[in-house]
Amino acid sequence: MTFRILCFLLPLELPDLMKISLLPKWGVLAIFVATPSVGAAEKPVMRDAATHEQLVQSLRQADQANPMKQMKPATGEDPSLVNRPQDLISQSDIIAFQGIQTLVPKRAVLQIPKKYSDRVAAQPGAKVVSWADFYAANRSWITTVEVSRTQAEGNLALPEETQKMMTKSGNLLVATYMGGPISLLPIKETKPAETKPATTPKP
Repeated sequence: MTFRILCFLLPLELPDLMKISLLPKWGVLAIFVATPSVGAAEKPVMRDAATHEQLVQSLRQADQANPMKQMKPATGEDPSLVNRPQDLISQSDIIAFQGIQTLVPKRAVLQIPKKYSDRVAAQPGAKVVSWADFYAANRSWITTVEVSRTQAEGNLALPEETQKMMTKSGNLLVATYMGGPISLLPIKETKPAETKPATTPKP
């Protein structure tokens, strides 16, 4: 800090001159004003510009620390293409009669008598209704065969009495599970257990 002296001339009265003989008629009032020194101003901090090698090194370190670089590309089938819903119409049979029609899974229709063969097809202009509504309106010529989940998967054959009923019935037969139509898969063939030939002890 430096000090500057500011001088002001102040008019003094005669009585004051008699008291202060050292001052002329115009007194001088000295005021010390503190002003910042030009040399004391803070200088900006100068930093060296990063060289090309330093920038390359920084980018290399950031690239190595990127967690995405450590992830391996996915292999196998695209999960978005697996188990994609199939066309409902192509996976269904259509039963139609008197202006209404409904969809049932393929293999749900177990028996189609010849006289009802024209009803297992789409009817142009027919209204699509639920299975429950269609069956309620056509109980006279449709018979349901209730099956278990195990039977529907082909892991268990239908009871003998059910099979006899199916052969004697003249109605359209539809497999159902808990009241809803379901596909009835063929019985899976079980492979006979392999038996090893008996070995005779050597004498």
